Amino acid sequence: MTPAELSRTVLRSVRGAVEERELSVPVPARIVVQPPPRPGCGDYASNVALQLAKPAGRPAREVAEILRKRLAGTAGIDRVEIAGPGFLNFTLGDGALVALVRDVLAQGTAYGDRSAGDGPVAGRISIFSGTSTGRVSAGRPGPGARAAVVGEVLERIGAAAGRTGRADEPPALVPVPDDLATLTARLGTDEARWILLRPAAHDPVRVTERPVQRESNPRFRVQYAHARTRALVRNAADLGFMGEPGGVGAPAADGSGAELRPAPASAHALHTLLAGHPSVVEAAARLRAPDRLVRHLEATADAFFRWHDDCPPLPVGEQKPLAVHRARLALAEATGTVLANGLRLLGISAPEHL
Repeated sequence: MTPAELSRTVLRSVRGAVEERELSVPVPARIVVQPPPRPGCGDYASNVALQLAKPAGRPAREVAEILRKRLAGTAGIDRVEIAGPGFLNFTLGDGALVALVRDVLAQGTAYGDRSAGDGPVAGRISIFSGTSTGRVSAGRPGPGARAAVVGEVLERIGAAAGRTGRADEPPALVPVPDDLATLTARLGTDEARWILLRPAAHDPVRVTERPVQRESNPRFRVQYAHARTRALVRNAADLGFMGEPGGVGAPAADGSGAELRPAPASAHALHTLLAGHPSVVEAAARLRAPDRLVRHLEATADAFFRWHDDCPPLPVGEQKPLAVHRARLALAEATGTVLANGLRLLGISAPEHL
């Protein structure tokens, strides 16, 4: 279940409560659900009850309880809890994770990219620089290295979000003193683009002397996470099995492949980030902020490594591949798909080996 699907589910519960006269409020056009601000509060949270409390003339927790009862037992939702003054916290069932992995793998390069299959954006006119779009050349003159790269990436992200042709204003960026050719020669293409795209528009770019090829470098960490997912697929093929969406919790001690316990918190955290990828692309386009996509990829890579440590996708020692290993491999493949799609939108390589 993606945030958009959960939002629609909650909206249906509000509409049902209004139609059956449990609530007397205008039905909102949309409902925002997002990851909670801290761990231990479910997979997603919504303040819809607080928003409806005043027009309903009832306490927010009372409104939340009406919606909680309606949402309890919904397919894909394991628990709905009320927190604080009336927040609704949602914990998704393992079935939602399985469905998401299946959806990501089925969509492939189109996941989070409505322009996938339409051909390159190149050839259209950039609304940011007045020049044809496509990959910015290292020696190109123009409004500065940062503006050139950000403009190109926003054109691509806008197309992915279905905003092609919109005359959005370019973001006001803190410029960098170096031209793109100098940055590329010093750092390499991928690192140069990453450091230009990572800061928010109002923040300065921090240019390092040379890139560090280890996990303390966020760009390397994201690319390494993608390369690791591809290595898992290759290693699994050598062992004679492929990914198949399913439960990723701990296998039964009898070796049957059945799950002994539900997916750990790290799996749900990774699920939340994978499910949120299309929304992040849309927000990056709408707010003209490619740094949002950069930070999302960093968070996804970090969540992948934490989950990988909790749930190794490959058998260990003499252990034979089980259903749970196939399910974990499928989740790793889905993670690699999201990382590759995001890196492609940024114009940065997604290496198979690293």
